[in-house]
Amino acid sequence: MKRILITGAAGFIGFHLATYLHKRGDFVVGCDNFNSYYDPQLKYEREKILQSLDISILHADILNRQTLRDLILRSKITHVVHLAAQAGVRHSLTHPDDYVDSNLHGFVSILEACRSFPGLKLIFASSSSVYGLNKKTPFSVDDPTDHPSNLYGATKKANEVIAHAYHHLYGLSVTALRYFTVYGPWGRPDMAYYRFARQICEGQPIQVFNRGQMRRDFTYIDDIVRGTAAAIDLGAPCEIFNLGNHRPVDLTYLIQLLEEALGKRAIKEMLPMQPGEVLETYADIEKSQRLLSFHPTTTIETGISRFVEWYRSYHKTLPIPAAL
Repeated sequence: MKRILITGAAGFIGFHLATYLHKRGDFVVGCDNFNSYYDPQLKYEREKILQSLDISILHADILNRQTLRDLILRSKITHVVHLAAQAGVRHSLTHPDDYVDSNLHGFVSILEACRSFPGLKLIFASSSSVYGLNKKTPFSVDDPTDHPSNLYGATKKANEVIAHAYHHLYGLSVTALRYFTVYGPWGRPDMAYYRFARQICEGQPIQVFNRGQMRRDFTYIDDIVRGTAAAIDLGAPCEIFNLGNHRPVDLTYLIQLLEEALGKRAIKEMLPMQPGEVLETYADIEKSQRLLSFHPTTTIETGISRFVEWYRSYHKTLPIPAAL
């Protein structure tokens, strides 16, 4: 049985990962600062579900290094999965200090806490955003990542580089997971698919940037969780993996699927490209297939259907009409 600490455990991925690891027999404990980047009520409701499974979440900030050390020591942690971070591209344009505090200072705090415990393994969330302005697709972990398109991506690139330095200096086991547009039930309300669903239901216009001429490698949460668990089990000395669906989807098709599942047409406000965004994300997952046996199985059609089913239940929306 592994003993696993998940930072950001009340977040979208952290919640699903904690549930999965607990159900397979691992000891799981979490920490989260329950910040207000999006409505904390969703985080508290995720926490209630985890508490019902006897998974405790310490309300603490990752900048509190001594608290992290005490938690690792007290719980005899063998693996830390670091998911806590300031996410989002738009927010980085207006609140850059949030990213410096959480994604840089906070990440170093995690590394310093972990290096106090020889043999501890750290698995952390990177992002497809590290590929930035790269033109070659699909994105391979061997591609250069020197041209970020936004501050969020730059901080995630910095995480990978700093983690490598700690591995080199102190022998810390580090694994970076480049997540590609994760979606599904209990997701983040700030993400496009969730925001679109709410706006469609409420009859509000949705903002479609670059007139919908963008593609994203949407990856369903269950596939992400299985890939993350495989990285925990591998416990590599120092590796980077792409976790993506390997099937980019046009933004216009995502909107179509949401319209069909919700039974309501979207009011589209066509806008130019947003600063910091990229035209396409597309994961090369050959390495993840080979070393993690990572084989995503959830199609965008199935995934959006499951998300909308949860959305209707959670938000108590009206039953779906017989036809669009």
